[in-house]
Amino acid sequence: MASIELRPDSQGKVRDIYDCGDTLLMVVSDRVSAYDFILPDEIPFKGEILTRISAFWFEKFADLIPNHLLSMDPADYPERFAPYKDYLTGRSMLVRKAKTVPIEAIVRGYLTGSGKKTYDQDGTVCGITLPDGLVEASKIPEAIFTPSTKAELGEHDENISYERCAEIVGDDVAAQLRDASLTIYNAAAEYARTRGIIIADTKFEFGFIDGRLSLIDECLTPDSSRFWPAESYEPGVVQPSYDKQFVRDWLRENWDMQGEPPHLPAEVIEGTSARYIEAFKIITGAEFVPAKEQ
Repeated sequence: MASIELRPDSQGKVRDIYDCGDTLLMVVSDRVSAYDFILPDEIPFKGEILTRISAFWFEKFADLIPNHLLSMDPADYPERFAPYKDYLTGRSMLVRKAKTVPIEAIVRGYLTGSGKKTYDQDGTVCGITLPDGLVEASKIPEAIFTPSTKAELGEHDENISYERCAEIVGDDVAAQLRDASLTIYNAAAEYARTRGIIIADTKFEFGFIDGRLSLIDECLTPDSSRFWPAESYEPGVVQPSYDKQFVRDWLRENWDMQGEPPHLPAEVIEGTSARYIEAFKIITGAEFVPAKEQ
């Protein structure tokens, strides 16, 4: 069975969410998005890999911050999902409901992407002044918290300053977001380096559960982070990566961003799937075996 024949209560670019009363069932599809478009092709195993990597980090950082994960075992899900056990295994989570904080909590440890563009213009990233002389992929002396707004589906996130973040969510919550984000990123980056990966930047989402700031949604996946191989790291050039940058690069070269996005060629689909699988193996230290083969 390739999907759930039930209408989700809400839907993101890659996630389908079902309201289960006191809990939510989050199901990660194999859909892929880039430049805020959902592409017409799926990436094999992507949903499983994102879910299982998130679960790995949730468990690893459980002592640092609470998270929303309750179970990944379909036997624990409400009865109406029983017919879809095969599809749900490995790509779904039963989670606590949270009061979502309307901010994308982004941490940058290296200069690239939109941060590099604004740095080249005025030496700042999201209002933070950085040292002179940084180049593409330069390590930032200390990781920085650079929040953005959470856009609705089809809209674009907007980078904002810390001060603007505090205006939106209040000084106390903004400080909690910043401190938690930097703590988790630094711990993850230190671990990842032991596995041969540089986490250039990442995006967290938070909510309050029982009054406590908690990690929700996904955590340190190839969709929410830039993972670079440490052995080939070289400042001054765009780095190869284990994330969907492969898809973005192909789109930038083959599409003018007008109208509906094109179908991806087979080699891009297969190459992207291989990068996700490699990221899983390196981060978790385990071979990736699809749930249906276990």
